[in-house]
Amino acid sequence: MPSAPAASLVVRRLNQAEVEAICAKHDRLWSSKPGGARAVFAWCDLSGLDLSGKNLCDADFTGAILASCRMVHARLDHANLFGADMQDANLSEASLRRADLRGACLRNANLTGADLFECDLREGALAAADRKYGFRRLETNPAAVGEVQGANLSGANLERSRLSGVMAVRADFTDAVLKDAKLVRANLKHASLSGANLSGADLSGADLKGADLRDAILVGAKTMAWNVMDANMAGVLTDEPTVPASERINYGHLIKEHARWCETDGAEGSPSSFDKADLRTLESIKGYNLTALSAKGAIFYGLDMEGVQLQGAHLEGADLRGCNLRRADLRGARLVNAKLNSADLREAQMGPLLLGADRLLPCNLAGASLKFAELAGADLRQANFTDADVSRANFRGAMLRQANFTGVRRHGARGLEEVI
Repeated sequence: MPSAPAASLVVRRLNQAEVEAICAKHDRLWSSKPGGARAVFAWCDLSGLDLSGKNLCDADFTGAILASCRMVHARLDHANLFGADMQDANLSEASLRRADLRGACLRNANLTGADLFECDLREGALAAADRKYGFRRLETNPAAVGEVQGANLSGANLERSRLSGVMAVRADFTDAVLKDAKLVRANLKHASLSGANLSGADLSGADLKGADLRDAILVGAKTMAWNVMDANMAGVLTDEPTVPASERINYGHLIKEHARWCETDGAEGSPSSFDKADLRTLESIKGYNLTALSAKGAIFYGLDMEGVQLQGAHLEGADLRGCNLRRADLRGARLVNAKLNSADLREAQMGPLLLGADRLLPCNLAGASLKFAELAGADLRQANFTDADVSRANFRGAMLRQANFTGVRRHGARGLEEVI
């Protein structure tokens, strides 16, 4: 039986006023007010219109044309966007949690900081019953094949999303969260995944030729039969220890001895240097007294460090991504160029350390990366954030008096509105 040729579907063009009316009814439905109705934009042409900030959760956009639409901060959770043409659309900071984006075209779309938790971005095609062929593929736009080529997903949350078989050539996933995502056989040639969190992701059979994976997290990732030819793997963090077996040290014993030395003012235990050490096997140093610890360039990734005492510690260039540092004492610590992405620093003490009657040592975070970090309620008085990156970090309720934010990058950061 011959394969069915694709059929172009005539769509209905909507103007801004019509869209506003439909959105208003949808909002009334969500507010349990009379006169409400679900927003249905299936097979409609909304190209170039503005849907920014609209509540369109559960709305139906099946086969819709949303090319060049402005949808900044739009709420599209659980929305049906199957086969939608979203080329060049602006979806920055939009919420698309658990949305159905199968077969959707996101070519060159802006999804910076968007929340795509558990989204379905797999391949898909629209079809309708046909007497001659059984099923016939439908196309609202012949150019709108399902792909993410050239899209900007930097800082986006794609945790547990399904992207198997996705076409994402030259897409930008810089600092994106792709934890436990399914990327089986995904085409990620020349894509930027610098700083991306791919822990637990399935990259089996994925093509990453020429991709940028600098400082990406691949702990627990499945990489069977993947292609990383010519990819930049500098600083990639995997399950493998950063030092060969012959050079590995029992850091568990040494850290306990160092803590005892700090707690007894040197009467017991012994101090140690942990510069460039891979400390991930410790799993927890919760509540340890590690005052003035030297751990420059050390890897703490994912450790439970709640309540740890690190006053005056030397942590320059250390990898503290994903660490639990809640209520930690980091007064006067040197965290220059440290990686603190997604670290939990809620209620942490990061103010100045009193060294004498009139000498204060501020916490130094110059050049540090604190993207997505939680700093709610932290004491950050006089802290130095010069040239740091605090994009999408949360500073709400933090004490920020006399903190230095010169040259800081703060896109999407919360709680800094009155400071910078």
